[in-house]
Amino acid sequence: MKRWLTLVASFSLLGWAADAKDYRILSPDGRTEVVVSVDRDIRWKVSRDGQTVILPSEMALVLDDGTVLGVSPRVKSAKTASVDKAFPTPVYHKSEIRDCYNQLVLKMAGDFSVEYRAYDTGAAYRFITSRKGGMTVKDECVNFRFDKDYAAFIPYVNDNRGGERYCYSFESYYTEVPMSRMVDDSLSIVPYIVDLGSGKKVAVMEAGAEDYPGMFLKINTADRQSLAGEFAPYPLEYGLRGRYTVPVRRADYIARTEGTRTFPWRVLAVADRDIDLLENDLAQCLAPECRLEDVSWIKPGKTSWEWWSGIHVTGVDFRAGINTETYRYFVDFSADNGLEYILIDAGWSAGSLMNVRPGLDLKAIVDYAASKNVGVVLWCHASSAEAEAAQAFPHYAQMGVKGFKVDFFDADDQRMNGVMYKLAALAAENHLILDLHGMKAFGIQRPYPNVLNFEGVKGLENCQWTAVVNGRPVDDIPRYDVTAPYARMLIGPMDYTPGAMDNAIARSYHADSSSPMSMGTRVHQMAMYSIFDAPYQMLADSPSKYKREQECTDFIAKVPTVFDRTVGVDGKVGEYIVVAREKDGVWYVGAMTDWTPRDLEIDFSFLDEGTYQADVFADGINADRAAEDYRHSSLQVVSGDKVRVHLAPGGGWTAILRK
Repeated sequence: MKRWLTLVASFSLLGWAADAKDYRILSPDGRTEVVVSVDRDIRWKVSRDGQTVILPSEMALVLDDGTVLGVSPRVKSAKTASVDKAFPTPVYHKSEIRDCYNQLVLKMAGDFSVEYRAYDTGAAYRFITSRKGGMTVKDECVNFRFDKDYAAFIPYVNDNRGGERYCYSFESYYTEVPMSRMVDDSLSIVPYIVDLGSGKKVAVMEAGAEDYPGMFLKINTADRQSLAGEFAPYPLEYGLRGRYTVPVRRADYIARTEGTRTFPWRVLAVADRDIDLLENDLAQCLAPECRLEDVSWIKPGKTSWEWWSGIHVTGVDFRAGINTETYRYFVDFSADNGLEYILIDAGWSAGSLMNVRPGLDLKAIVDYAASKNVGVVLWCHASSAEAEAAQAFPHYAQMGVKGFKVDFFDADDQRMNGVMYKLAALAAENHLILDLHGMKAFGIQRPYPNVLNFEGVKGLENCQWTAVVNGRPVDDIPRYDVTAPYARMLIGPMDYTPGAMDNAIARSYHADSSSPMSMGTRVHQMAMYSIFDAPYQMLADSPSKYKREQECTDFIAKVPTVFDRTVGVDGKVGEYIVVAREKDGVWYVGAMTDWTPRDLEIDFSFLDEGTYQADVFADGINADRAAEDYRHSSLQVVSGDKVRVHLAPGGGWTAILRK
C-alpha cells in the first residue's frame, strides 16, 4: 500500500499572547476563519470570506460529579498546527482523500482540551479528555447561533418508534421553511442545511461518533435563529410499545465512558455553491482511521433484490416465493447481468438466525451462487444480530454467505452505537459485508469499510405507500431525490434502492405495494446510479421487469458503485443536480430534476484530454405524459464542450463516456 506523507508543523497563523482570550485559525485557503473566545465559557465563531457562518456559540460537557468542562475555563496552553495528508478510500466515490486543515488545540485546566479545525470546506471542533478511570457525561452543550433567520432544510424526526422520543428510522423528508418556523421542542436529525444567502450553504452535522450517542437538533426558542444539540439518554430498560421494542426507562446521563478519550466532532460543512456539497469529504476526514489491515476481501457491487417488487417474477415454471427455485432465478439474473450479489430479505429464517425456513435450501442457493461468481447477502433484524451474531456470523461465513443487511436499529444512543461497532468488527473478522438499516451514516464506515451502506434515507420503498390527495401524491419524492444528495449524502452512502422499471408522472402515480411504481421518469431512476453514493447498490425491481427492459438494464449494470473521482457539475438544493464520476478512465454522468421541467447546459470541462464517445439515455419527447418514455442515443464530446439537455418533469439524463 502506498505510504502517505503527513506534514505537520507547528506555526502561528495570526499570533496570540499568553494572556489572550481570543484564538484564531484560518483554513489553508485563508477563507474560512475560526475564532475561539475563552472567558466565562468557551465559544467559537466561524466565518467564510468575511461572511458570518455562526456567531459566537458556546460549548461544554456536563459531568455527573457537577463538573462542567467549558465553564470558567483556564487555558494552560494553545498549540496550532498545519496538516496536509492523504489517505486511500477503498469504498467511496474517490479513491483517495486529501485531508488538509489548520488546527488549534486549547489545553485546559481540568484535564481536558478542545480541538478546532479550519478546512477550506468547513470547520469542526471536539472535546478531548484525559481523566483517570471512567467518566459519566450527563449532557453536552452544543450550540449553533446564526445571525439571521435563514431559510433551512429541516429533516424532522416525524415518526417515533412506539412513541419513544429518540427511537427513529432516521428517514425524513425536508421541510423548507425559515429557521424561526421550526416547531418548538421538535427534533431534527443531521445534516441540517441552512441557506446563508450569497450562494453559500452550511450543513450542520456531526462526525466520528463512537461510544457516544448521536446528535439531534432543536430550535432555540429564545431567539428562534439558533440550533441546540440534544442527545438520547442511556437506555436502562426495554419494553414493548405497539410493535416496537423500545427503551421504557432511561438514565439521567447520555454516556458512561472512558475518562481518556476523544469525543465526536461538531461540524459545519460550508459550500460556496450548492453543488460543492457533493465533493465535501469532512465526514470521512473526521471519522476514526481504518482499523482493518487487509481490505482486499471487501467487494463493493450491485445486487438483485426481491422485497420491493413483492417477489413478482413471470414466465417461469415455479411458484415464486421464499423458496429455493426463486432465489436460483435471482442468482441467474445477477450472473447474466454482471451483478455481484443477490439479497435475500426477511423470511428466510424461522425464529432464530440459526434456523432456516423449512423448504428453503440456503446452502444449495449459496453454492449455486458461488458457482456463478455471485455472492449471497442475508437480511436480519438488529435484535437478532445483537443476540446471535457471535454464532451466526462465523456459521454463515463458513457456509459462503458474503454479508448481512441488518435492519431496524432505529436508535443511535450510546448503547446502540456500541452494538453497531461490535457487529462491524465481528463481521470484519469473518469477512462479511454489512448494510445497516434504520440508521444514518455516522462515521463507522471509515474504521470498518466492510460497512458498505446505510439506510437513513427516504428511499424508493416509500413509493409503495405514498397517498394521493386531489390527484397528486402527498409526498414530493422527486424533490427529495434532488435534496438528499446535498444533505443526507454528506455523511455517507445511502441505500435508496433505486431502479424501478414502472414509472409514473404525478397524475398517474398510485400506491401499490404488490406492483409498485416510482415517481418521475425512467431516466430519473437510471441517473440515480451515477448520482447516489452506494458501494452496495440495489436493483430494486423484479428481474422479470429488467429482462423486459434489457436496454436500460444493460446500462445500469455498467455503472460502478465506487469511483476514483467525483465532480459536482451543477445543481441547486431541492431543484436539480448534475454529477460526474470517474472510474478507470470511464466517466459516468447523471442529472435529475424535481417536478419542474428544465433545460440544462452540462459543461464537460471535467473530462481529460481526448475525444469521448457518450452512451446517452435521456427523457423521451413524451416523458411528461408517459414517464417510461426515453431516448437512447450517442454523441462525441471533448473537454470544454457544453451540451444542452432537456429534463422532463421528474426527469433525468445519464451517460457513460469512454475515450
